[in-house]
This record gives sequence, structure tokens and C-alpha cells, in this order.
Amino acid sequence: MTRFPILLAAALAAFALSTAAATRSGAPDGGSWDPRAAAAYLDSRAEWWMSWPNAARDHGTFCVSCHTAVPYALARPALRTIMGERERTAIEAKLVANVATRVNQWNDVAPFYPDQSRGLPKTSESRGTEAILNALILSTRDGDGGRLGDDTRAAFRNMWALQMRTGDLSGAWAWLDFHYEPWESPGAPYFGAALAAVAVGSAPGGYASDAEIKDSLKLLRDFFQREYDHQPLFNRLMLLWASARLPQLLTAEQRQSIVDATSHEQHADGGWSMASLGASKRLDGTAIDTRSDGYATGVATLALQRAGISARDERVARGLDWLNRNQVRETGQWMAWSLNKERDPATDIGKFMSDAATGFAVLSLAAAR
Repeated sequence: MTRFPILLAAALAAFALSTAAATRSGAPDGGSWDPRAAAAYLDSRAEWWMSWPNAARDHGTFCVSCHTAVPYALARPALRTIMGERERTAIEAKLVANVATRVNQWNDVAPFYPDQSRGLPKTSESRGTEAILNALILSTRDGDGGRLGDDTRAAFRNMWALQMRTGDLSGAWAWLDFHYEPWESPGAPYFGAALAAVAVGSAPGGYASDAEIKDSLKLLRDFFQREYDHQPLFNRLMLLWASARLPQLLTAEQRQSIVDATSHEQHADGGWSMASLGASKRLDGTAIDTRSDGYATGVATLALQRAGISARDERVARGLDWLNRNQVRETGQWMAWSLNKERDPATDIGKFMSDAATGFAVLSLAAAR
């Protein structure tokens, strides 16, 4: 053999070895995403969460988490449609039944974190948080059938009854604060209020136009406007997503400002990181990860699409391409990393951010179909 063929053969062999190694390590291998692998990952994580002793709560129920249960409830119906499944999985049904039980026994079940064991004001924070998440999950369920269920109406009544009417949180809700970013932190009530808006906007049967909630919606819009200037880009993107379902939450100028800021923070590889959306430092003093991650990229591309930007737009297309290339084929997940502590991403707790990343990556990729 001449020198060139020998070198070429060596290069091809090295490439084959590196590709095999990447596949064995769970690294993404490029190409289009695999909905069935994503569904398997989300199913397994939701099932684990429901049986985890730390998630167990009163009356045989379990806590509904922002990182695992909520992304699952939002994303699994989209996967069902993509895969042509007719029925909810047993895991979905269990999650919905858990929420319905807590709604129907609202005055009897203990809050997720009672004051007596976790300190003031954890009862009110727990109730406000749960009321929104219950309404969001049941409203999402009802979207399949086009009719608002009685338990969903009860969930909304619980939610509106806890809306703050005075003070800095007027229009929003007390929200869990354990100083954990991005869902249980001092700035998280804005995130929670955005989820409440998504719940209302997702409800079938014209619920958002119900005269009984007109004043409550005005308070909610006033809160969004009053606190808008103080929000990180992550919270603004959540509001942009919500505004697609509930118009008039944002002005045209604010909408464009969010789009422009998001475009400015896009990485060269097409993705976004939670650091680029406003996260700054971890509680344990370790450096926050600045790599593009599935959660930030999923949230950004979903919000931009829901705001009316085409999936063929260069910014969105590059973000969607990043998502297509960065699903971990062995597990079906998209990776994201803790904003609070340096955690092993292979552990169950270390996967919390990846649970959220996978749910929102699915939502965004489904929206682009």
C-alpha cells in the first residue's frame, strides 16, 4: 500500500473506534431524535418519582415536582400523539389520579411541606405551588377531550382562592422557596404565575373567557407587568410561552425584547444554557455549567415557536438542530445540570434537571412537527 491509503485507513479506523466509544458512553450521535427513547426515559423517571419514599405525602399521595412530574405531564401527551398511542400510559393515569385525589380532598390532605415540620411559611408556599400545578396538570389532561372536568374546575377554584390580593405578590401566589434555582427560589413566583397562565390558557371550553375569573386575570396581568423589569430571561421566556395561550400578558415591545434577548444569548452551537438565561452561581460555590443544555434550549425554542416564530427561522432551526443532535441515544434523555450543587448526573437526584430538559425538549420538537 502507498502512504495515502495507509493514512486513510488509519483515520477511518480511528473514527470508527471513537464513534463506538461515544455510543458506549451514552454521548449523542447526531441525527434525528427518537420519540420512543424519550418516552421510555420519561416513563421510567416518573415511575421512579412516584415510588420514591422522599416523594410520599399524606393520604397515600405523592408530591408533584416541578422537575419530574410536571414536565412528564406536559410532554407525555405530545409523545403519545407522535407515536400513535391511543390511551394514556398507566404511569400517566397514576399521576393524574394522584392530582385528582389531592384536589378532591383539598381540605383534608396535608400540604407538601407543613409549617410544623418545615417552618413558616411553608404551608402557604406549598398550597400556592400545588394549587397551580394541580390546575396545570388537569387542564392539560382535559385538552385531549375538549371538556373541562369537574375536578379541574375545583383545582382552578383552589388556585384562584389562594391568589394574593395585596403586597409585592399581589396577582401571584405564595411559592415554595428553598433557595434552589430555578423552581424553588426567591424569584420563582414569577415562574409559578406563568404556569398558572399556561393552565388557564390551556383549559378547553373557553375557560379563559369566563366572567368569573376576569378580575383574577387582571390581577395576574398586573403582576406580570409590575415585576417584568426585574426578571431573568428564563422567567421572561416562561411568560412568552404563556402569552401565546393568554394574549395581552405582554406588550408587543416586551415580546420583541424577549425574542431579541434570547437570540443574543444563543450559543455558537445553536443551543442555550441556563447560565445564559440568567443563572449565576451555585450554592456550594462550584462554577455553574455554561455548556448548552437541553432545558434551556427546550424552553427557548418552545417559547419562540409559541410566539409565532417559524421552526424554519434560522435561530429556532439551529436550536432544534441542537436538540436533534444532543439526545443521549442510550437513555433517551437530554442533559442539563444542577444550578445549585455539583451533582453526579447519573444519580436519581442528579437527573432532576435532565427530567425537565427532556420534557421541554420533547415539547419543542413536537411543536416543530
